[in-house]
Amino acid sequence: MDKIDIRSRKEVDFLVRRFYDQIRQHETLGPIFNGVVDDWEHHLVHLSDFWEIILLQTGPGRGKFNPAQVHVAVDRKVDHQIEQAHFGNWLDLWFQTIDRYFEGENANYAKEHARRMAHMLFMRIWEARKIS
Repeated sequence: MDKIDIRSRKEVDFLVRRFYDQIRQHETLGPIFNGVVDDWEHHLVHLSDFWEIILLQTGPGRGKFNPAQVHVAVDRKVDHQIEQAHFGNWLDLWFQTIDRYFEGENANYAKEHARRMAHMLFMRIWEARKIS
């Protein structure tokens, strides 16, 4: 398969679906995600909406996403078991998936944005734990 850049919703959705196929089977991340996601199809569409906005500045739902709030709630639901290592695992799989199928400016931006987002989300979880 030739690598291409992420230029349309089709590529975003492909990336999200291949990535979460791996997440669902991952020994550490799978139990967390499978324990909190009730409707995977809805979740995948929602995540594709999010990444389409981030990578292409198009798509539905501008302003409707609050990843920090969602991740803090998930951390509470799993009894504050989310650790920085989970975000490292997530990033490893994200980078591997991108590198397997894509290259180019948007592919590189997808990795950089994910790196910054993982750091921010873990910090928000950690801050929320101090408050509660």
